[in-house]
This record gives sequence, structure tokens and C-alpha cells, in this order.
Amino acid sequence: MRQHAQRLNWIALVHHPLALETGLDARQQQALFHSERRALAHARGVIVTSPATARALADFEVEPSRIAVVEPGTEPAPLAAGSGGDVLSLLCVATITPRKGHALLIEALAGLKDRPWVLHCAGSLTMDAACASALVQAIDAHGLRERVLLHGEQDEAGLRALYDKADAFVLPSWHEGYGMALADALAHGLPVISTRAGAIPDTVPEAAGLLVPPGDAVELRAALQRLMDDAAWRAQRAAGARAARERLPSWAQSSARFAAALADFSRRAEGS
Repeated sequence: MRQHAQRLNWIALVHHPLALETGLDARQQQALFHSERRALAHARGVIVTSPATARALADFEVEPSRIAVVEPGTEPAPLAAGSGGDVLSLLCVATITPRKGHALLIEALAGLKDRPWVLHCAGSLTMDAACASALVQAIDAHGLRERVLLHGEQDEAGLRALYDKADAFVLPSWHEGYGMALADALAHGLPVISTRAGAIPDTVPEAAGLLVPPGDAVELRAALQRLMDDAAWRAQRAAGARAARERLPSWAQSSARFAAALADFSRRAEGS
């Protein structure tokens, strides 16, 4: 980046810094941090996908004047029909990797076996095979094999079917640079249980769900218990999700904002 910084007008796109990935040891984290910091120092501009990521880049010595926030678009979606039964259908859409918090979710749900629920997990089981294997072991250890269904990676039709039959969405991530699956859940009008990690509070408004500290199984279990036990509260959060879906940017809007940010950075480069 340093070698070509004067020749090229290059713009960085940061969803979330790699150094913030869960599961890194201290050496890997430091190596990524210093590499990204040095690379971003040579960018004419940096486009990020959330205000939270913009704030995180302060640690990487990226000045606010070089940052533009462009949130991703969300495909229009029909409102979820729900399970239509007495068993609450929970949906988690995320690759099975440490950052997404599946192990914590199983731990929290293991304390709620006396409630009628089923968890559907959609996401790659091969991106981190060791994490997926450990998750299967945890599910078996808690006796939840019949209640936690790992569907693996899904195509558009399969994912649409899972969203349609869901009653609520849960994702206990340790960090999100935006949370596109969370935005998709709102687009389907689903109440959300997630964490106050990274950009999640930017994506999920208070009226649409309940956010707990990342890594806190006790708080996560309490949030899930409220979701399961309080139908009126759950309906209120679903109404909040339906309101939030109206404020989600479309891909056309996001593309226009992205193009405007690129044009602005280019004008600044020409004037420098």
C-alpha cells in the first residue's frame, strides 16, 4: 500500500477490522492490528458499514475526516408467518465460528429445557470445522440434539423458508461490523435477541428486541426466558421490528451512497 499510495487513489472498505475477530491469540491479533493500521494510513478514504466501525477505527489512527459510513442494503422481505404452534421457533443465521456465539447460545438454552422451543441454525459448518465439531458435542452433552437443528449453509429458498417459519431471531455475537442477518430478521418482522457488541445496537433498535452483554450466558438466558414466557412483550418487539424494517436502506440507496462517497474522496484527492 505504501509503495503505490502516491500512484493510486485507493479507498479502503472496512466491514470490521480483522484484529477484532474472535479466537485470535495475542500474536495474531497484534500482527493484524499493525498490518491494518499501516495499510489504512495510506488510504485516501475509508468506507465503513456502520457508525460503530467508524468509531473503532480511531484505534487504527484513521481520522474521522477520512471515513464515510455506508450501511449495507437489505432485500425487501415478506413478514414471517411464524411457527403457528405451541413450540417457539428460534432462528440463528450465522456461520459456525467462535465470533457468532453459538456455544454460548447452547449454554443459555440448556437452562430452559422446560420451555417449548426449537432452535434452527443456518450457516456454514465447514468454515471452522473445529468450532462446528465442538458445537455438536455441546449440543449432545446438554441433550439437545432433537431441539437444536443445524441446517448448514442454505440457498436463498432454504433461508427464506427458515425465516418464514421463525417466531424470533437470536444471534449472541461477540462482534459485528454491521449485522446483515440481523437486518434481514428485522426485514421479516422478527423480534431479536442479540448482544451489545460492535454495530449491533446501531442495527437493532431497542423497540425491536433485547440486547445483552456479549459473552454473558446468564443475561442471554434471562432474555430468552422473557421472549418465551411473555407473549405480549414478544408481540411488542415484533411490532418494533416491523417498524424498523421501514427504515432499512435498500440496495439502491446504499449503492447511491457508496458512489457518492467514492466521488467525494476522488474530488478531495484531485484538490490535494
